[in-house]
Amino acid sequence: MERLFRKLLVATAWLMCAGMAQAQTDSTRTASKAAVAIDAPDGVIMADELLSDTISLEAAGKKKQKRDWATWKPNPKRAMWLALAIPGAGQIYNHKYWKLPIVYGGFVGCAYAMRWNNQMYHDYSQAYLDLMDDDPRTESYNQFMHLGAEINAGNITRYQELFRKRKDRFRRWRDMSFFVMVGVYALSVVDAYVDASLSEFDISDDLSLHVTPAVIGSKTERNPLRSSGLGLQCSLTF
Repeated sequence: MERLFRKLLVATAWLMCAGMAQAQTDSTRTASKAAVAIDAPDGVIMADELLSDTISLEAAGKKKQKRDWATWKPNPKRAMWLALAIPGAGQIYNHKYWKLPIVYGGFVGCAYAMRWNNQMYHDYSQAYLDLMDDDPRTESYNQFMHLGAEINAGNITRYQELFRKRKDRFRRWRDMSFFVMVGVYALSVVDAYVDASLSEFDISDDLSLHVTPAVIGSKTERNPLRSSGLGLQCSLTF
């Protein structure tokens, strides 16, 4: 039994050595074939074809590159028409998103002011009408009276004039809020157009202002003491 085990162990070791030698031989043959392929003219042609394919793939990759938005120039007319169609669309087209809160904030503020002034105008108008008629059941003006104040025959004329002025004032403010909203809309359109037009305006990094003293002379005066004067000379570099 011990002898049989030794024979199996020797046979296994011999087979392992034979397998390692065969693998080394195969790898040597493969390397030699690769070297021959590279040294052969066909191998050179294949290498040239591989290099040309790589260059063509790189060129195709360059052609398919995405647009560089850092150098993108907006169209002023398109920005203007977008701003006319939808308020704030021109600013979105110009990529000036920080202006959107200003534009929409102006619209919301004007809309709120117009609604509030319109409500106050109607309330004071109804109060003025109730104050002018002779019906004692219509007393909507009492909601605007101070605590303890009341209208009687001695002060009714003064209150009538007061309510008339207030309703006219709220009506004027309501109309003004509407015109301000139209102005905000017009300014948003102008801003979109001007911003797109000035997108190509290049300001140099050497922008500076120099102020230096200078001697100012007159060509008509012959006396140099009288013709000269001191002043400041400004030069702007851009």
